Amino acid sequence: MKSIVDQLRQHNILCQTFTPVAPKELGTRKKISLYVGVDMNGYYCSVMVLVKKSRVLRKEAEELFALHKKLEKHQETTIKKKYIHVDAPLCSKAQAMMEQAGWKFV
Repeated sequence: MKSIVDQLRQHNILCQTFTPVAPKELGTRKKISLYVGVDMNGYYCSVMVLVKKSRVLRKEAEELFALHKKLEKHQETTIKKKYIHVDAPLCSKAQAMMEQAGWKFV
């Protein structure tokens, strides 16, 4: 978790609180790390860390959107800021789709 906080700090993203969320709590078996925080302005932000060897395709990006919706229901709040760290090759169409939906790559 310290490495994620350091990476966010490099991009000038600071959170007052930062807590991990287990993927099992959201009913998924994906190997992904999920974090929810509150930034300095009081907005909720979510951080997803995805580490894979294979390419992240558009279909998987849609699954991440659904996972984000589940995270909002679990936290019972609207999450305004969405960040993702992908340590894998990323399909250009998936990247464009995520950027268009408001996701920021860290």
